[in-house]
Amino acid sequence: MPALVLLGAQWGDEGKGKATDLLGGSVDYVVRYQGGNNAGHTVVVGDQKYALHLLPSGILSPGCTPVIGNGVVVDPSVLLSELSGLNERGVDTSKLLVSGNAHIITPYNVTVDKVTERFLGKRKIGTTGRGIGPTYADKINRVGIRVQDLYDESILTQKVEAALDVKNQMLTKLYNRRAIAVGQVVEELLGYAEQIRPYVADTVLVLNQALDDDKVVLFEGGQGTLLDIDHGTYPFVTSSNPTAGGACTGAGVGPTRISRVIGILKAYTTRVGAGPFPTELFDDDGEALRRIGGERGVTTGRDRRCGWFDAVIARYATRVNGLTDFFLTKLDVLTGWEQIPVCVAYEIDGRRVEELPYSQTDFHHAKPVYEMLPGWSEDISKAKSFSDLPKNAQAYVKALEEMSGAPISAIGVGPGRDETIEINSFL
Repeated sequence: MPALVLLGAQWGDEGKGKATDLLGGSVDYVVRYQGGNNAGHTVVVGDQKYALHLLPSGILSPGCTPVIGNGVVVDPSVLLSELSGLNERGVDTSKLLVSGNAHIITPYNVTVDKVTERFLGKRKIGTTGRGIGPTYADKINRVGIRVQDLYDESILTQKVEAALDVKNQMLTKLYNRRAIAVGQVVEELLGYAEQIRPYVADTVLVLNQALDDDKVVLFEGGQGTLLDIDHGTYPFVTSSNPTAGGACTGAGVGPTRISRVIGILKAYTTRVGAGPFPTELFDDDGEALRRIGGERGVTTGRDRRCGWFDAVIARYATRVNGLTDFFLTKLDVLTGWEQIPVCVAYEIDGRRVEELPYSQTDFHHAKPVYEMLPGWSEDISKAKSFSDLPKNAQAYVKALEEMSGAPISAIGVGPGRDETIEINSFL
């Protein structure tokens, strides 16, 4: 049985939650392998809407085991709050597994994130201020706190002391903030230990045994390809690897285990935070996409920047992830436009460029080259098969597929769980 990776093929917010939830009834495990509560997934089940930030979307599928892998950074207060909120709504969360090797977002990580972003002023990255970046920095600097450390007070205290030795110097002398007391941090973290203990596991062992037993495992990325720390629009990126390779390191499975890699594409393009965005719209069309698409960040609450579909980015995502399929979301949002522009290339200093430039400077100066495709006015939200779509909508999907370099195997025609056209099965 397959191991699948499902990830965003743009700058995030493509609708990964819906795609994961759609597959959740057919898979045995859904695994978050990177990021933290800076991600946001909206899943609509019937008339109920769920906003998930840290938890895998599979937690809403009965019979599915949701897993937070070692590559995720975990804010214990957010984790417990999300679990409590779902429990109150009747969702069974008892199957959740959390890697003992996942790193903890500490109170001082959140503080450092907020003060450094403010200090950057006009050069700010646009982080969510939730401590994600500083926690990954601690991990790389080998002063991070892992979930398993909550169960050894001596080790926990030593690690917090080591981290605060440097951070308190920075907070007091550079940012004119108060020093953070070691004992206070240790006490707060220990307060979460017993509440989290039932979920803590050796998830690497669990997942590899599941694959050995022919279970279906779905690896879920938290952000999009263009936010990858190595392959995104650096420095306006996240602090981890949401690309397909991150699934292997962030969950502890070998690359030979992966059978399909599914990229989630929005039928247009959005972005949250700072950074270059060639097809961004500042006119009535951009406002209409934002309004009709409900483009507001699930986690940040910020309005998303909106623009037309960018095939250059889609091709890039296909290449760096080895995509085997696309799930195209929010096609219904485009209903009503007489013509729909699609970016097929960039113009950079008078040159036509059809692949994503590796140079940050070139990408900042890239201007979209558009091809106009005919639109449609018919309501497509009730379409159950590809042939139910208007001819122009069919042509739009086929054009995007050809430009993007991988088959479109499913199409979202509305926010609901059942408002999806499945062309080819992912399993």
